[in-house]
Amino acid sequence: MNIAFSPCPNDTFVFHAWAHGLIPGAPELNVTYADIDKTNHWAADVQGPEVMKISYAALPWVLDHYALIPCGGALGRGCGPLVLTKSGSADPASLSGKRIAVPSDRSTAYLLFRLWVAQKVPGGVGEIVIMPFHEIMPAVRDGHIDAGLVIHEARFTYPNYGLNLVADMGSWWEEDTGLPIPLGAIIARRHLDLKAVENWIRASVQYAWAHPDESKAYVASHSQEMAPEVTKQHIELYVNEFTESLGDSGYAAVEALLGRAAKEGLVPSFDLALLR
Repeated sequence: MNIAFSPCPNDTFVFHAWAHGLIPGAPELNVTYADIDKTNHWAADVQGPEVMKISYAALPWVLDHYALIPCGGALGRGCGPLVLTKSGSADPASLSGKRIAVPSDRSTAYLLFRLWVAQKVPGGVGEIVIMPFHEIMPAVRDGHIDAGLVIHEARFTYPNYGLNLVADMGSWWEEDTGLPIPLGAIIARRHLDLKAVENWIRASVQYAWAHPDESKAYVASHSQEMAPEVTKQHIELYVNEFTESLGDSGYAAVEALLGRAAKEGLVPSFDLALLR
């Protein structure tokens, strides 16, 4: 079975067991490691891999031929994207008309940012520039961009670049809605045995938790620039109870995010019933 997910620690931790043939009855995986901006667009192609990790924000474009799998993804609290600048101002109005780098225009980070801007930045921001997420902080530090929207381990490392926090999109979302933040979703082709895929992924998550040391070498081999303590923080933050099962509050969060985004014209209108 073809699968695509990022080389980030949370994904390699979650899929280690399945990728290494440790889940009884699960098919052998042919893994492609790719940044989520790539998988978001691959998912819109009918020739994409059978199983993929994409952003929840990309779901409206793909639900006709992919189904949401209610485990294996990243959704939680205290793990939202950050808006960073080189200046010390934490006033959202300082971003009015400014050039902002984002990791994808089909990401949850981007949707949260645009919904936050609509509430907090008078007149809105200026040009949006899409960059690979690992290039954003250096670009802000070096003055090539006015501000950056960052994800992943940047939550822990941005002070090393001399950058300052303007706003935490996750904190804003949680205060505004009371719901967790939908970040990365696992999707599978609708022609597959979706319950079986769900069971294999859940078994891989549970194996990872039961045998945390077994995946360390695999995780480290794909995150070589990340210090071990940062890797550990990353996994603890993004692999949680929602990774094992989305649950009612998880579904409510996804419906709230995508419902709001559709009303703002940030994603295509779609039938929310396709999420379940």
